[in-house]
Amino acid sequence: MDTLRTFSDEQSRLLVNLRQRYEAWVVTERARAALPYDLRRKTVGEYEYLYQIHDRSGNGKSLGRMDAAREAEFQKYRQQKAELKERGALLSAKLAESAALYRALRLPLLSSDAGPILRECDRRDLLGSHLLVVGTNAIAAYMIEANGFILLPDETEDFDLAWVAAEQDNSEQTVWQMLKTVDPTFTINSERDFQARNARAYEVELLVAPSRAETLSDRDQPRPIPLEEQEWLLLGRPVDQVVGCRDGSPARIVAPDPRWFALHKLWMSEQAKRNPLKRPKDRKQGLALLDAVVEAMPHYPLDEAFEAAIPPDLQEIFENWQKNTTAGRKSNW
Repeated sequence: MDTLRTFSDEQSRLLVNLRQRYEAWVVTERARAALPYDLRRKTVGEYEYLYQIHDRSGNGKSLGRMDAAREAEFQKYRQQKAELKERGALLSAKLAESAALYRALRLPLLSSDAGPILRECDRRDLLGSHLLVVGTNAIAAYMIEANGFILLPDETEDFDLAWVAAEQDNSEQTVWQMLKTVDPTFTINSERDFQARNARAYEVELLVAPSRAETLSDRDQPRPIPLEEQEWLLLGRPVDQVVGCRDGSPARIVAPDPRWFALHKLWMSEQAKRNPLKRPKDRKQGLALLDAVVEAMPHYPLDEAFEAAIPPDLQEIFENWQKNTTAGRKSNW
């Protein structure tokens, strides 16, 4: 087959190290995010109070007058914050070293705009549980899962996320707060309110399956239109990989099961409602990814159990792939 070029031993070793360093870094980042923005002593009249500060403007609330318990809380906070800052700086340096090697070894790259969004999602522990990467950016994760280059065009300058939370989200603006933290210039496209766009015209679209639409707060943004075909991307077992971005930073991607993503892409390539400029790319991605699953992802089998789960809308697409491609015929062996 000519759709996959296996990574070298050096590239594969680097990917393992990058993953380990990223996981240590994100644990520290989550711990830092769990701390209050700041705790400060404030004197009001004759008394001193402990204040929890919420933002850079100094807005906050009083936690009460300073006493032995408040002083212990304040000192514990300062110590934790200092320790996490020091640990984070050390891990960031190690991570940057691995990310630089990743780029030097010419491994699959994401756009520089996608990285900050994914890292903020991960800091907030949203990847996999609330959001999946469902657009072309997911291809980089599938390459790493396959341990090789899938010969396809570069990623596009937009970003597709799917809301997948199985239970009602308690936050009123989970996605919108995440995006505004990454870039305050994000605004909702008034003509397509499922899409956010920043000052550089980088677009983020939010998608959702009908079965998960009710778990997204009605106050959150963007506002996705429930699409039946998104249900397919909830099936199977997601891919979870750390990839590098063009600016030399790393990011984690959690993307749908590659078998269902590929069939979804092939289905999209046949839809008249789909942008005709995107349909050829959809077909190339779907075919190449199914071929890569056969060649390099035996842990995602295209076996009888999988075939039995294929819905009618995708059955003919799968059968045509089996009949008309070498990899498809091989999947029947």
